[in-house]
Amino acid sequence: MQQPFVRFDHVEKSYDGKQLVVRDLTLDIAQGEFLTLLGPSGSGKTTTLMMLAGFETATSGEIYLDGKPINRIAPEHRNIGMVFQSYALFPHMTVAENVGFPLSVRGINGEAAHSRVMAALDKVGLKGLESRRPAQMSGGQQQRVAVARALVFEPKLVLMDEPLSALDKQLREQLQYEIKRLHSELGITIVYVTHDQTEALAMSDRIAVFHHGRIQQIDIPTQLYERPANAFVAQFIGENNTLKGTVHSAAGSSCQIALADGTLIHGQAVDTPTVGAHKLVSIRPERVRINPQTQGDGNVVQATVIDITYLGRYARLRLKACGLEDFIVTLPNDGRDLALAGGNTIHIGWDAADCRVLDSE
Repeated sequence: MQQPFVRFDHVEKSYDGKQLVVRDLTLDIAQGEFLTLLGPSGSGKTTTLMMLAGFETATSGEIYLDGKPINRIAPEHRNIGMVFQSYALFPHMTVAENVGFPLSVRGINGEAAHSRVMAALDKVGLKGLESRRPAQMSGGQQQRVAVARALVFEPKLVLMDEPLSALDKQLREQLQYEIKRLHSELGITIVYVTHDQTEALAMSDRIAVFHHGRIQQIDIPTQLYERPANAFVAQFIGENNTLKGTVHSAAGSSCQIALADGTLIHGQAVDTPTVGAHKLVSIRPERVRINPQTQGDGNVVQATVIDITYLGRYARLRLKACGLEDFIVTLPNDGRDLALAGGNTIHIGWDAADCRVLDSE
């Protein structure tokens, strides 16, 4: 079995000696992987990244890089590239000087440094702008400079802390693509921190979802979205209808849930359910059908339309259904007139396989 390139071995972090910000973290990252640490503010994701970078010290446990313990190695000696949210460029330096700074501190100067700087700028699409200063560049260009600076000394590991959060949507999506392209072309390992679920799903080989200092689930994007391990992951990753109920009957992972309003629905449980157990039920809005033709082995319930919002590529329906006042359904814009108005009574349906039954928080 191949040795992980990065390993967190039972790592914990406390700032005050009482409350743990990161709790018993054991995590392996493969060489060449793009791993995203995803979670809300205060979940421990950024602290984890800062411990790997060397800017924070682990309270307990050990961090390994390429098989070697690094807890007691200074940040500048870890040979790790870093891209910050704030760009962290030197305003008095030119673009070339900023990008070349990591080389100068490593004793690489002259033509050797110049050729590396120009190659790094070419990789991020900034060739010809090497004489400008950061104040003369847009936010997107400044972030490209920061990426070039992180790559110029050819590290095997690059850490990125919310690098695109200050950019507008269109530019953010463009740089997402470019970072993924660089990752693929250069074969580097990237550990990326974000609170943006869409960004994480679009960019990552795997995603580690953090909450209260622990990884709740780590998996490839499709599995995280389609098969969340618990209620927090289901609610944090994408839009979700969450119902509360108790197990009415069960056969293996298949079960029937009794909702508070008496409705019985069929679903698939993460763990073997026990009759009478309280559960949360997760249903993605895009998996719900309007006026389904047949029930089959799925679910069909009555609903009342509250309102419809047109959003271009899709329409967002807010319904009263299953005891919720805001049951959400999203329908793709296929050119048909939905002809639904507030107050209309309709039927909605979804497959049992799309009904995820999770432990109640």
